[in-house]
Amino acid sequence: MSIPTKRACDACHRRKVRCNSRQPCGNCSQAGLSCTYDAIPQKKGPKGSRAKVISELRETQKQSDLTSMMLQDGKDSYGSPPQSPTQYARASGLLTHELIEGCTDFFFTQMYPTMPILYRDQIRHAVGEMGHSVESYCLITSFLAFMLIQPGIVLKTGHLMDQPAGSVTNPRMGSVLMEEAIRVRKGYDYVESPTVNTVISSFFLFGCSFGLNKHNTAWFHLREATALAQILGMQDENTYMFDNVIETSRKRRLFWLLFVTERAYALQKHRPLTLHATISLPTVDQDPTNYSLAGFIYLVNLYRPFDDNFIGLWNKSRTDCSPLTLARLQQQLTEALPQFLNTTESQAADLRTSQQWLRTMVWQLSIANGFLSSTSPDTSMTFRFPIEIAKDLVEVTRQFSKQSMEVHGIGLIEKVFDVACTLIDVMSCVPLESRKFEPGPQEYLNSLLTLISTLRGGESRFVPLVMAKIRDTLPAIGSLLPQLLIEKYNGSGHLGKRAERSGQQVEFKQENSGGSSSAGSSPFETPPFMHYYPLN
Repeated sequence: MSIPTKRACDACHRRKVRCNSRQPCGNCSQAGLSCTYDAIPQKKGPKGSRAKVISELRETQKQSDLTSMMLQDGKDSYGSPPQSPTQYARASGLLTHELIEGCTDFFFTQMYPTMPILYRDQIRHAVGEMGHSVESYCLITSFLAFMLIQPGIVLKTGHLMDQPAGSVTNPRMGSVLMEEAIRVRKGYDYVESPTVNTVISSFFLFGCSFGLNKHNTAWFHLREATALAQILGMQDENTYMFDNVIETSRKRRLFWLLFVTERAYALQKHRPLTLHATISLPTVDQDPTNYSLAGFIYLVNLYRPFDDNFIGLWNKSRTDCSPLTLARLQQQLTEALPQFLNTTESQAADLRTSQQWLRTMVWQLSIANGFLSSTSPDTSMTFRFPIEIAKDLVEVTRQFSKQSMEVHGIGLIEKVFDVACTLIDVMSCVPLESRKFEPGPQEYLNSLLTLISTLRGGESRFVPLVMAKIRDTLPAIGSLLPQLLIEKYNGSGHLGKRAERSGQQVEFKQENSGGSSSAGSSPFETPPFMHYYPLN
């Protein structure tokens, strides 16, 4: 490479210091910076702090090094930077053919029935346009980030940075891709001129943030997705009159997916709603693929009753709650799904788990309003109802493979977690009947704990919370938990002081033997209801 003798390198030019024009120059060698001569000369401006500039240069080069780690074998990649460098130039080496194909195959094999918003041809078209379309680049980048952050994904690749071949996921790489999509997206005005792909990108960024447990960011991107959908008029039936059948179906499914997601998130995190059931559902056979939309429509109908009225009561912005309304909603949820579902296994896992979780949420609202009684003829309005819910959840989840549940990521695990925590609250306050030859609440709790601990992403995030709740609410059952969990958490501070083995018996030395919980002990977003209401 021929370098003009009087030209300063990029770093020296940025720092406004004399450069000897060597490769590398003396200043870069001393400061530990990469020495390049790639920048196009800019107009002169005010000088800045040299120390600050060095820090910025090192941070920029550190990010570049992280990007280069993504492609260690030198294979072909997408996303080459444009000819003229800009603030939002796309990073090279991030999007390999192998990564795109692996994520695409997994999505359509395992996740499409629950998220029927992309087509293979649509992805191929976007990949082909990435070189000159920022929107297409952001769609693919956010899609890959979303896939990599999912705990249940298994890619047949050994190029996910430092993870071995066939690894479950790589949140680190997913985070880098997420930040890349957000950064490049700032380079065009997607808010003023949104498209369907813009909405999908925002939805994927929500999913990334949710998977990374960044819930302020997740809420922002979900609201962004619903706002963009409304800008496009997706909430208006007239919008769908002039599109072709395939595009109309895709937009409808995207609207209803956002509808379901927003309601689930509103229940989990006490958020308000923006979307309402203002358009028709897609028909069961209105899909260009071989998949039936029956499972997707079941999912929409499960969440449809959780409207502004219910969310207002849930968020305590309304107080006009009636026991009859909640009892009817419980009956509606019980009858919402047929005994035999004509869906894929992964859809069935999501539907059955969501059904039991929603029953739990309605029960929580019932007890929060003082509507429950030990003598009610309606079991859904009694204190023991969560035991029945836990029993039903344990029975249905035993029918499903681990992978069919893991593809739904952290969201499904969190629902199982909520059911388990509610069961613990009930066990701490309701006299438990002992039936010698039948499983009871303890067995249901053990099964739910085992399920949470075996699903990828569950053990690290949720098991410690459940164990802490048991320690604070119901420490007496510590020795009855699954043996593997006792051995893992003994002495860790999560369950009593320490577990001591005496023969085959494990005894927990408790800090206290009380069974009541304190007001701040529950890991729910909602309060530990059983603490506040008498059992009458």
